[in-house]
Amino acid sequence: MTIRHKTTAVAVLALAAGFALPAAAKDYLMVPARPDKLVIVDAEAMAIDKVIQLDQAGPLPQTPVVSKDGARAYVMMNMLESIAIVDLVEGKTVGRIEMSGTEERVKGMFGMDLSPDGKTLVVYQSPVKMLADEFQVQPTRLAFYDAETGALKSTAEVPRQITLVAWSRDGSKIYGMGRKMYVFDATGKQIEEKPIHGWEVETYAQPDVLDVWSQFEQSGVIATPYYTARLDGAPDDPETYRTGILTQDLDSGEMLRRDVEATDIFYFSTAASPTDKNRVFGAYNFLSSFDMEAGKPLKRVPLPHSYYSVNVSSDGKTVYLGGAMSDVAAYDAETLEKTGEVQMPDGASISLASVRMFQRQD
Repeated sequence: MTIRHKTTAVAVLALAAGFALPAAAKDYLMVPARPDKLVIVDAEAMAIDKVIQLDQAGPLPQTPVVSKDGARAYVMMNMLESIAIVDLVEGKTVGRIEMSGTEERVKGMFGMDLSPDGKTLVVYQSPVKMLADEFQVQPTRLAFYDAETGALKSTAEVPRQITLVAWSRDGSKIYGMGRKMYVFDATGKQIEEKPIHGWEVETYAQPDVLDVWSQFEQSGVIATPYYTARLDGAPDDPETYRTGILTQDLDSGEMLRRDVEATDIFYFSTAASPTDKNRVFGAYNFLSSFDMEAGKPLKRVPLPHSYYSVNVSSDGKTVYLGGAMSDVAAYDAETLEKTGEVQMPDGASISLASVRMFQRQD
């Protein structure tokens, strides 16, 4: 009996006995929309599943983080000073973390992630002390919140200019991407740093890196484009100016920088495939796919408008684009042909928001 026949036999026996087989986990997209909504999209159907209203969220909810079971989300909002705790099943806010107080104004910026065990939310914060006659800029920090209650557990001073924050898959480390890739332990103590601006200074000019889109949850890889120039190239030679992709693996801890093509277009963000971490997709005015192992582009297609955020389905077959204007689009990961589109309610803008993916058994 083949495996296929065995699977069929099990299904028949289960149905005959009156037992239901467990439903397969489905992919959902989480799309923050201006000024105060969280739009959940059924990724396979490319249809809106539900729209969740957020209170005092403007001008844009962003940097959403979802629990492993797909039941709860944490969303930065209210001018980056508050975090909504949202029940995704009931479609309502069940808690709220206020980071600012009467004596201190705190901006969360873009760095936020939930620990793999679902117990601790870490947020990169920029605080300012509000005095009667002056504002005093305070050291930037990682703040650790209880994910269930929203209570502040601890803080740790960390370097400035960090954008993305991500837990390692085993929960032992936290990665903070800025001018360097900073590595912290689970308490926020810095234990390592890896060069980004200081990478291969004899060969390349200082790379230009800007990434504020969290979209590493599917692959376990932070991927970001960077732009540089070869120091041994002529200024009038187009091949001198290079586009590269940096990847930080949240499982192995390995960070790689790979020169992938001459810079003739730009990408705002990139994401790795969860089924093949060597396959990376980049988006802005074009959608491109890259082979990281070979260090080369595979395919490129023009887009109908700019997209800032890119993510990839669990099976690696579909690329999703969003983070600009008012739609989320789906493209075949192999051919880069468009396969679907979802418009946001009332044409709501989703500019700058990270489009996240999560799975849930319905």
